[in-house]
Amino acid sequence: MENIQRDIHYLPYKALIDLDYLQAVYDNTQNNYYWSDDYSARYYIAQAKAGFIAVSEVYNNQELLLPEIQFEYALLDLKNMHTSRKVAKLLTKKKLEIRIDNNIEEIAKYINKAHKRSWLTAQYTSILKSTQCIDKDFEVITAYIEHHGEIIAGEIGYIIGKTYTSLSGFSNKEKIYNNYGTAQLILLGEYLKENNFTLWNLGHNMEYKRVLGADILEREKFLRAISLA
Repeated sequence: MENIQRDIHYLPYKALIDLDYLQAVYDNTQNNYYWSDDYSARYYIAQAKAGFIAVSEVYNNQELLLPEIQFEYALLDLKNMHTSRKVAKLLTKKKLEIRIDNNIEEIAKYINKAHKRSWLTAQYTSILKSTQCIDKDFEVITAYIEHHGEIIAGEIGYIIGKTYTSLSGFSNKEKIYNNYGTAQLILLGEYLKENNFTLWNLGHNMEYKRVLGADILEREKFLRAISLA
């Protein structure tokens, strides 16, 4: 939570469905994080559809949601996805395949094992599961690859219309699995293209996302882009 505003304001559900209130939040370029104690499926789906990406945080012994309307987003037009020669060679040699399903609890365990300060808590995982079958335009999925029966790279994310948003992921750091994390991303991207998705919201600006082909869009341009997807 670096480089964010000092005071984090409460974001009620009604703010997420009130277009005037929501526009005021979008226009506030000093704030990116907000907080809520509402762990309901309807709240989570509403904040996701409004362009927020939520994490969790413990404050005064209470776990809270921190929906973030980021200052900028790494957004990949799937037509522009780039595959390096090294990863293309790995995919050809190992004949890797991606699994797309709703294996939320198991993939969350791998993510939490890989990240010492993971925000993907049991309560957060529970809210992801609770969203299933609530809204026909919203779906949480898991995407992962296996080698000799072991899951070696994967992630959890959600689908809204024809846009996919990555939440959190992991890859096995053993040397023999170099580039498998990137391979998982490429296979996921190919799956999304084959199923007529247009945009991939990769969240925060990071180098590997730019290498993958993502553009870095400021908040206003990002919101405009996903509204057209």
